[in-house]
Amino acid sequence: MKRRLHELGLGIRFALSGGREGWARILLTAVGVGLGVALLLGAASVPRLVDERADRIHDRQPFSPGSAKNTGDRSASLLYATADTEYRDDTIGGKVLRPANADPVLPPGLTSIPAPGTMAVSPALRDLLDSPEGELLRPRLPYEITQTIGDAGLVEPSELYYYAGSATLSAGTGASSAAGFGNIGEVQPLDPMLVVLVILICVVLLMPVALFIATAVRFGSERRDRRLAALRLVGADARTTRWIAGGEALAGAVLGLAVGTLLFLGGAEALGPLKLWSFGFFPGDLRPVPLLALLVAVAVPALAVTVTLAALRSVVIEPLGVARGGRTRRRRLWWRLALPGIGVVLLFLSQNPGVRGAPLPLVPAGVAITLLDNLTPAFIATGATLVLTGLITLLPWLVEAVVGRLHGGSPSWQLAVRRLQLSSGTAARTVSGITVAVAGSVALQMYSVAIHDDFNKVTGVDASHAQYTVRTDHPDAGLARRMTESFRETPGVQRAIGSVSGYVTLPGPAASNDRWPTAQLTLGDCATLAELARIDSCKDGDAFVVHPSDDAEQAAWVDRTARPGKPLNTAEPGEPQRLWTLPASARTVTARPDPTGKEQDGVFVTPGAIDVPLLSSGAETSAVLTVDQRVPDTAEYIRNTAAELSPQLRVDTVRTIERDRQYAGIQTGLQAASLATLGLIAAGMLVSQLEQLRERRRLLAALVAFGTRRTTLARSVLWQTAVPVVLGMGLAVAGGLALGALMLRIIGKTVTDWWLFLPLSGAGAAAILAVTLLSLPALWRLMRPDGLRTE
Repeated sequence: MKRRLHELGLGIRFALSGGREGWARILLTAVGVGLGVALLLGAASVPRLVDERADRIHDRQPFSPGSAKNTGDRSASLLYATADTEYRDDTIGGKVLRPANADPVLPPGLTSIPAPGTMAVSPALRDLLDSPEGELLRPRLPYEITQTIGDAGLVEPSELYYYAGSATLSAGTGASSAAGFGNIGEVQPLDPMLVVLVILICVVLLMPVALFIATAVRFGSERRDRRLAALRLVGADARTTRWIAGGEALAGAVLGLAVGTLLFLGGAEALGPLKLWSFGFFPGDLRPVPLLALLVAVAVPALAVTVTLAALRSVVIEPLGVARGGRTRRRRLWWRLALPGIGVVLLFLSQNPGVRGAPLPLVPAGVAITLLDNLTPAFIATGATLVLTGLITLLPWLVEAVVGRLHGGSPSWQLAVRRLQLSSGTAARTVSGITVAVAGSVALQMYSVAIHDDFNKVTGVDASHAQYTVRTDHPDAGLARRMTESFRETPGVQRAIGSVSGYVTLPGPAASNDRWPTAQLTLGDCATLAELARIDSCKDGDAFVVHPSDDAEQAAWVDRTARPGKPLNTAEPGEPQRLWTLPASARTVTARPDPTGKEQDGVFVTPGAIDVPLLSSGAETSAVLTVDQRVPDTAEYIRNTAAELSPQLRVDTVRTIERDRQYAGIQTGLQAASLATLGLIAAGMLVSQLEQLRERRRLLAALVAFGTRRTTLARSVLWQTAVPVVLGMGLAVAGGLALGALMLRIIGKTVTDWWLFLPLSGAGAAAILAVTLLSLPALWRLMRPDGLRTE
């Protein structure tokens, strides 16, 4: 061990004292390794970043006096109401506050409760309100800004958030009581299908990073081999030269760790305040988990030394030169097929027969299945990694096998083919990263498309009839009337129907039973009710029993509940009964479609027929709006009107499809991580391509000196890239389709689209072509006659 450490140290000295050429080589390696390390540190920071964001969200959630969180037995000291809104494409969170005693609890980030008519805002919201872009938002938040919310009260620097003070907030207007802040609430577990998706994303995004680091530490390998031959000439044995080479790679890797750390810290400071894909973070929250950071710090240098030692096993370094393994040592195929084979077996084993589908013939039922189920995440991650690793190992064999059979053609083609025949491994390594990325992207896309319908539900609402709903969680007949009148005067609104809705049941001890006769109760003025049912005449104080137009069974159910002249219970299940008698004069009418295209049945009443306090606590006041979508900023005018009526009104867009929030969050994270990985691959390929051209500078200059046209050499470089790219894309498509199909089998899904690889493979080929074109200026410069100079 002491001798090996001495040889590694000797390699580090050679790397640092190699003059301008040596420093150029080590800096290229450091930049390449640094890019990968920065991404690895970013990945190692994700767990802490998620925890910090969750803690910030929980810290500002109020808890009620009777909750389990209230360990101090504190009484209500604050009234609050949620007042979130949207402005164009941004969500603005907010709460209206009113102290309940002289010493109210404070939300995090505030020094005092805002006085009535004032508000505390986040720095981003202040900037928006002060800018011309916030012109339509200012009427919605007509409070004087007296405070700025501190970082402790925000989830991210770019968050739009505010707290407004109120003198009229009360429980009767829908306010809630708070005894403190820091409510964790119920944690929703991640759907098993999303767990598999997250695992696949981690494997697909991190493998190219590790592969790029392994490629970066091999920069300058040809010059290194010649230098090692000189060491053999002065008496070093073959094993010593390999460990010295490992020391040189170790120097570049350690310097790369420093570069990567600086890039990571700088990137956190620069990207944190930005809001990419609706996601931002405080730079202080993006810190690696210590254990994972230590793993990166140890694994990257170890990988550098291991890759170097492994690469030199196929190189015979003699005192008078270097000989690489050629036709006498062809690449073996069996172990390259064994890796993906083992991965496929693990993916088969990861399927849980009791949950996801039919039992597998390879796995016996019973106890073995129970044991394997606990290892499913590890099996999925390991299996997917081995399948993608198999593609990496297969690519050099495939390139060597194909180019060995190529011959003839134009001079540029012959130069490219001969170069590939002499050194196909370098070409394969150049495109292996994009191969893995495309294969993983194909599998991810197949998986996402197959589970899309599980997390994007069709609501059944016709958005062509109504585009917005406005609601609040307490009944108020006067507010419903004002909503109808005000929204009809709002620019862009063509139709507005405001009402109060709740439920009534038959009185009796079984009123809490779900099967107990129940009907919807709708309260509105005559004009509103005429929009929802076919009513010939109406006056205040009237009531109606409304049947659906084409559902006799539902009509009979309504009649069991709503019996004119008989009492109804308006309370929620579990609450003391509140009885109200349906007027004996109630007429039976037929429903008509509301602006959303649906029919509402049950009991319709006008304000004079029922006292609003009799309605259950679960009743709500709402309005349905139809708008002229040609009027610009109609949504903002609607939200401004809603804020004037009550800050507690929520404005929602009528959507034909509802997207699961967890699924949407994972997709957002995937977009950000994919961009980072794609940027790394492109930068790595460019650095690798420039390093290869630099290594061949004298050869290129000699070819030009002997009369070879520069365009011929440029085309040969394109051919040298094109051949491995075509083979790599073919392998990536085949491997990606196979991996995607296996991942879908785990969750019991089938492939819905076999052709989605076309745009992905095209994007991968385009990235490689762009990198090749960007390297042409360097190629032109390296073909100048001064490239023949030597020392």
